[in-house]
Amino acid sequence: MDVTNNLPASVEEAAGSLPDNLSTWIIVAAVAVAVLYVVRKAMRRRKPKIELPDLEQSIDVPALGEAGPPRGGPALEFTHVPVRLAAVVLAPAGVARELPSESRLNDLFEAVSPGLASVVAAHRPLVRRWPSQISTAGFPHKFFAKAKLFGDAGKATPWCSAAGVCAYQNQPFLVGLVMCAAGNNNHGAYTIEHAAKWLDLLRIKNG
Repeated sequence: MDVTNNLPASVEEAAGSLPDNLSTWIIVAAVAVAVLYVVRKAMRRRKPKIELPDLEQSIDVPALGEAGPPRGGPALEFTHVPVRLAAVVLAPAGVARELPSESRLNDLFEAVSPGLASVVAAHRPLVRRWPSQISTAGFPHKFFAKAKLFGDAGKATPWCSAAGVCAYQNQPFLVGLVMCAAGNNNHGAYTIEHAAKWLDLLRIKNG
């Protein structure tokens, strides 16, 4: 004997075999569940997509202007070529690390190269703070992509850049610089693998 022949064909038929009050509540509950399902599905569809802010903001190099090194004040040389410091990116290295407070940033600049804080004050570059970077080696690649120079990484243009690690209070930090010379050069983009390399590339003259 096929027992399926005795199964109710619908909720109404099943409810019909129950007392009137109970069968009514079963039907009402079934309808309420169906309505709630439809409403929740519609709300999910209408929920706006929230886009998180890009904390690793790109640098619009053309917007930095084409001016070369300013006259007077502290002069910055990059591989013996006078340049204007146009943009700076700073980031802590490692998980759950933070940059120094605003009042201590000059100390960080000085840790990159003595006198760099006075250059920042005089050249007034764009300064961006990036969040903590897990990969020290990956930071220069990210920086060069976010601060894309003209042509072949700035070669044969007035633009050049450098990015890599520096040491401050015995902790690693990451720095990226965008610089502009008075004329074309072939420096391009330099990766700084060791903190001491900044001292070889940057030269600061006062007066």
